[in-house]
Amino acid sequence: MNILHGNILFSKSYDELVTYEDSYLIVENGKVREICSVLPEQYKGAEVTDYGKGVIIPAFSDLHVHASQYIERGLGMDMLLSDWLNEYTFPQEARFADMDYARPIYDAFIDDMIRHGTFHACIFATIHREATSYLIRRMEERGLYGYVGKVNMDIASPDYLCETVEESLRETEQYLADCTGHKTAKPIITPRFAPTCSEALVKGLGALGKKYQVGLQTHLVESRWEAQEALRVYPGYKCDTEIYEKAGLMENGPVVGAHFIFPAKEDIEIIKRHGGHTVHCPDATTNIIAGIMGVSALHSDGVNITLGTDVGGGHSMGIYTQIGRAVQLSKLKWFYEPENASPIPFTNAFYLATKAGGQVFGKVGSFEKDYVFNALVIDGMEDLNIPLTPAQVVERFCYIGTTDNIRARYLGGRCIG
Repeated sequence: MNILHGNILFSKSYDELVTYEDSYLIVENGKVREICSVLPEQYKGAEVTDYGKGVIIPAFSDLHVHASQYIERGLGMDMLLSDWLNEYTFPQEARFADMDYARPIYDAFIDDMIRHGTFHACIFATIHREATSYLIRRMEERGLYGYVGKVNMDIASPDYLCETVEESLRETEQYLADCTGHKTAKPIITPRFAPTCSEALVKGLGALGKKYQVGLQTHLVESRWEAQEALRVYPGYKCDTEIYEKAGLMENGPVVGAHFIFPAKEDIEIIKRHGGHTVHCPDATTNIIAGIMGVSALHSDGVNITLGTDVGGGHSMGIYTQIGRAVQLSKLKWFYEPENASPIPFTNAFYLATKAGGQVFGKVGSFEKDYVFNALVIDGMEDLNIPLTPAQVVERFCYIGTTDNIRARYLGGRCIG
């Protein structure tokens, strides 16, 4: 039993931000039991951790991040996607064949993710099974919630990152088999994107997805080039997303499509049909000039939307920074395309980073009854003791806060620092 006192804030829905000021949050067996303004008689005399004016919020979810690109964040940001991939990313990812190189980078990535308050993440590794297995094992050992993918790519890629179909399927199946029994960090099938995967590979991955009942993560209609190239490589298909649907990859677990900036109506219909989740990555799409996701329009169409850092295309490990960026980009899109977009407020963006993203992993990302208590305490955001509401504290944190403003972190009800 844990009892915390402070100001409590979380999302119930896209449009509903709930605040309990000067209240008690009661956690039992690692899950939220109740929130009350006065401590019930049955808990009188129990130890209470008092955070004063600190704001207790759910821990964040990052639905698209490349752990192997952690070491290159903030580099080559003046390049466009193709040059950046060829000059930085692909040579960097190739080095993960060396476990002496991979291990310290993956350990540093996990440490920094925790430091930034991200306890749930969908993660791309590389094509290398041994290094990917190390990453998912370390996530599981730390108790973090994750879907971690061994990347697949067999065409239109540098020779040093190109697998054969047989090799890719064999290594992927071994990876999936090795992860049986994981409780919090689980495998997910991860074709990089359609232009780098042959139809034979994608269909083979579909068979593995069905056999092991694991979901799919990939880049979906990330750019106009990618959408067009996917249909060139796959003639006869209507859209990017249909490639994965026809392969049977969208029926076995969570479906996570990163970016989803230029969807055709067929892409939208398919992602909705399978209850898939799209990922808005504001910093990354700004850095590589892919475009701006139409959050308001997609939400109106009933598409599930979450947030991702997309490190290293994005340069910040903190999902909280993407909350502010999502609001900024929604205003830019509305300014230039008023007929297709509208601005989103902080309330909407905070939901995307907490409850919406958390739903992919189970009952995390909220403080409703029986949700796992994965949480952060935010403090130190007021100037000159001029008071702020709890919502204002968190909004300011998302724009100008740092990890120093995360006063405490709770994972499964246990304080981890």
